[in-house]
Amino acid sequence: MNHSVTEKVSVTVNGRVAMVEMNRPEAMNAMDIDLIKGLVIKLKEISDSDEIDIVVLKGKGRAFSAGGDIKTMLSNTDESEFFPVMDCISELIVTLYSIPKLTISAVSGAAAGLGFSLALATDYIIADQTSKLAMNFIGIGLIPDGGAHFFLEKRVGELKAKQIIWDGKMMKPDEALALGLIQEVAEGDIEDTLETRISDWLSRPIQAMIKTKKILAEKNRPQLLKILELEKYGQCKMRQTHDHQEGIQAFIEKRKPNFIGK
Repeated sequence: MNHSVTEKVSVTVNGRVAMVEMNRPEAMNAMDIDLIKGLVIKLKEISDSDEIDIVVLKGKGRAFSAGGDIKTMLSNTDESEFFPVMDCISELIVTLYSIPKLTISAVSGAAAGLGFSLALATDYIIADQTSKLAMNFIGIGLIPDGGAHFFLEKRVGELKAKQIIWDGKMMKPDEALALGLIQEVAEGDIEDTLETRISDWLSRPIQAMIKTKKILAEKNRPQLLKILELEKYGQCKMRQTHDHQEGIQAFIEKRKPNFIGK
């Protein structure tokens, strides 16, 4: 096992709850291939455990996840390198969405791009009051991936999903809550809110809750797989556009991009 893969994700188990923490705080938990693979490995291990009923996903440091790693984007310039990364993302999203546990994203700081897609794949999102959420692929001339088209449509409907994707703006948690993108905003410390939610779920007939999740996940799985495949090929096309190259260059140079629609 590649040590760099597993060291980027830490898991702590406390009773029936597994805390899964992305561990790239120096990069605001931006998702490179090692972090993606590490999450898949850890989630599959948890999936096989009969002792765990709840999985909490969080990011170490000052962000949940800033999204896809820019260095990874720049290095994967041809299809032979790009498609395997997208396939790993798809495996992660399907694993998280389908895992036979109840899942919570505890969002502190930024949850942007692929990081936001990851959070949307969980059953319940709690955000602290200072968090910032954005489906901001449009800012670098890309489309959302990580199943975001599927999750946004499920949560807010097609018309609102398109507006959220096309606007690509950073949202405060109260705005995301009003739209139905997240389930709860922590009034105080997010850890206290998280503990209250966990305690509530553990006091319920949780196997019945998990069974409902499994039925809906199985029903929706073909559509999610289709969306992930469409996102993969759509993203490949977008990466070849002038606007994407301009968006990346503007991001690096910290300036406003000059898009021309090509």
